[in-house]
Amino acid sequence: MAFAQLTYRESLRDIEACLRSLQGKLYHLGFRGHVSRSTLADANENRDWCIFADFAQVLIGIARPLYAHDPMGVDLEQSLYALDSTTIDLCLSLFPWARFRKHKAAVKMHTLLDLHGNIPTFIRVTEGKLHDVNILDELLPEAGAFYVMDRGYIDFERLFLFTLCSAFFVVRTKENVLLQRRYSRPVDKTTGLRSDHTVILTAIDSAKAYPDPLRRVTYFDAEKEKRLKFLTNNFALPALTIAQIYKCRWQVELFFECSTWCTPSDAMEFQELIALNQPLVGALDGSVRPCIARRLLCAESMVRPRKPASPATVSVESAARQWSA
Repeated sequence: MAFAQLTYRESLRDIEACLRSLQGKLYHLGFRGHVSRSTLADANENRDWCIFADFAQVLIGIARPLYAHDPMGVDLEQSLYALDSTTIDLCLSLFPWARFRKHKAAVKMHTLLDLHGNIPTFIRVTEGKLHDVNILDELLPEAGAFYVMDRGYIDFERLFLFTLCSAFFVVRTKENVLLQRRYSRPVDKTTGLRSDHTVILTAIDSAKAYPDPLRRVTYFDAEKEKRLKFLTNNFALPALTIAQIYKCRWQVELFFECSTWCTPSDAMEFQELIALNQPLVGALDGSVRPCIARRLLCAESMVRPRKPASPATVSVESAARQWSA
């Protein structure tokens, strides 16, 4: 599977043809005979996805320190994470267990991206119907870190947990969020800032869920002629830095684009792996097939380019050998 991801193979037949074209070199890689599609299909169907999940965590743990000092596009000493999800369309006739709409199937991949190096630290594959905000229940906020999210993650009871954990969030607000201004701070409007306010929630349920004050920063994007409003629980950083932090959220969208080729839509070409009459077992959360989970976990651990050779990067290879043994 690692070979398929690194060489951008698109199907079992493609893997088979590629390996057979290098028959003379297979011996040195540990292959003792011909590699057939049926053998690959059987192995991939029976192999537990937890193997790839554990190995992905090993690689992530090694890779994160290598990129800990990479620039993020914003002057920030603390850790910065971007949380988002992507919906992956599937063929309903091949994946009836992943029904999303009447004539559509899909799964959803939730990813928490460490913006120091754009390395995923949390990956969860769920059914397509699960709302994004529910994934906050599975996160344990890191004290002092910043989490940037889109407005789909606005749930003040869940966001208050970040405050209780001494973590910070930057989220784009919705139009129907009722706020009352308490204080105003001056801003430099030549930078695109329009306002910097301390606000409180006025809706009864929202105020009970989040009793503390919030900070609302308004920024005007001259390029798109769009006014953006952000909510955060951090009152120390400059208002422009808050806007720049939200701009960094786009890195998670670029990450999804980089890994699109290795998403479950490719599994449509692996009809040998699909057993439509089998129950939904061995999945990440009980609703996603193991073949999709394996492919995503393997792909996410391979999608980040490696640093130049160093003792730390060499340890990645040694760790892989020890783990496989």
